[in-house]
Amino acid sequence: MSTKVKICGITNEEDATWAVNLGAHYLGLNFYKDSPRKVSPDLAARIAKKVPSFVPTIGVFVDQGPAEIVKIAKKVGLGGIQLHGEQTPDDCRAIAGELEVLLIKAFRVAEEKDLDPLAAYKDVVGYFLLDTRVEGLAGGTGQTFPWDLAVRARAFGKPVFLAGGLTPENVAQAIETAQPFAVDVASGVEKSPKRKDYEKMKKFIEEVKYA
Repeated sequence: MSTKVKICGITNEEDATWAVNLGAHYLGLNFYKDSPRKVSPDLAARIAKKVPSFVPTIGVFVDQGPAEIVKIAKKVGLGGIQLHGEQTPDDCRAIAGELEVLLIKAFRVAEEKDLDPLAAYKDVVGYFLLDTRVEGLAGGTGQTFPWDLAVRARAFGKPVFLAGGLTPENVAQAIETAQPFAVDVASGVEKSPKRKDYEKMKKFIEEVKYA
């Protein structure tokens, strides 16, 4: 099965349309208050309406509670939820009980012991996402981690999204090493945190396709 592509940090309708037309499988909309790529629920809803149903929009949440997440997801019409931070397995169950969407739990990793928490979530989410652990940052670090950790993460029985410092220049090597279900990119295909770079997105998706 070919590796899927998630373009994260979409902030406008034009970039969403570009990403879909180039072949992205998922689009990420960030609701974290401190993210330079943050979108409001109203803007996210306008973007989501432009996206065909076969490309799920994934809401990125950092430490928001289940009630807030469910409220935003229903308003926007999200196709998936990506949880960064301290959400518990019970929080995940609460969200899954309210929404029929893809549920992704993100973990920040730098070494093998960082995979230990995955075990508690393997029965309550559908996917894991691995991002680079950088103190003080919840994601969007622009830095890579040892990709072989993603291979070990697959032992928990869930498809793995690989994130953290991916670019058109390194994504083929990342796929060869980690064999992930999907790759997730934000800063690696940007002109700025609010604008994607069309040529970088095109190159990234081409590199994934032929990896």
